[in-house]
Amino acid sequence: MTGIERIAEAFESARASGRRAALMPYLMGGYPDLETSRRIGIEYALGGADLVELGVPFSDPLADGPVIHAAGTAALRAGVRLPDVLSEVVRPVAEHVPVVVMCYANPIVARGVERFADALVEHGASGLIVPDLPLEEAPAALRACDERGLALVPLVAPTTPDARLARIGAQARGFIYTVSLTGTTGERTGALQDGLAGVLSRAAACTTVPVAVGFGISTPEQAAAAAAAGADGVIVGSRLVRAAGEGAPGEDPVPAVGALVRALASGLAGTPVG
Repeated sequence: MTGIERIAEAFESARASGRRAALMPYLMGGYPDLETSRRIGIEYALGGADLVELGVPFSDPLADGPVIHAAGTAALRAGVRLPDVLSEVVRPVAEHVPVVVMCYANPIVARGVERFADALVEHGASGLIVPDLPLEEAPAALRACDERGLALVPLVAPTTPDARLARIGAQARGFIYTVSLTGTTGERTGALQDGLAGVLSRAAACTTVPVAVGFGISTPEQAAAAAAAGADGVIVGSRLVRAAGEGAPGEDPVPAVGALVRALASGLAGTPVG
């Protein structure tokens, strides 16, 4: 089964189970350390994740808010590099759920897009998100991913014009990552941004793949609201990354992170969160 097929199956299974949307928690590879991040990724799967977005630490993460940025910086300072993330985190987590690697363009260009795509396939990844890869510069990466059955997942924002949205949707693979708001990743309090349903509807109208939403979603209530607004998938990042770094020195963060994922899964299933 190709990575694209695994992602499609994950969304279909979420719908078949009665869940309002697929749950895709974000994980920073190597944070708070490689072994713990591997265990967190597996705990995501055990807690109800349908897919996992797995970030590669990078020195200049333009789309990341303070929590994820700090986590990536800590991982880099500890010596974590791309090969470590692929072998120690992506591979074992991908044995449980489809893994979509989130990596900025610089490490991909430095290695060569085909070599990078080969490494993703070798380690079991199903897809790739490159937040700083514009549509006009995507053809080589799209071709390399298509040839290997990997999903190159594009991002769209509330500000994306209709004509550009149509071009992005036509070449989307796996799913479209819809940014719920302008700005970087991070937790937001209260209700989701007004107009989210319209943004999701616009994205869905221009593509045949599922539409997932991320940025600013941190609670079961917000996840359920995103699903009610029309999201096929819900991505939660900063809240989970923050939980991975909380706790007393020496305390294992995995149980606390697992409890959060279970609460999010319950919210998307429409069951009481307790």
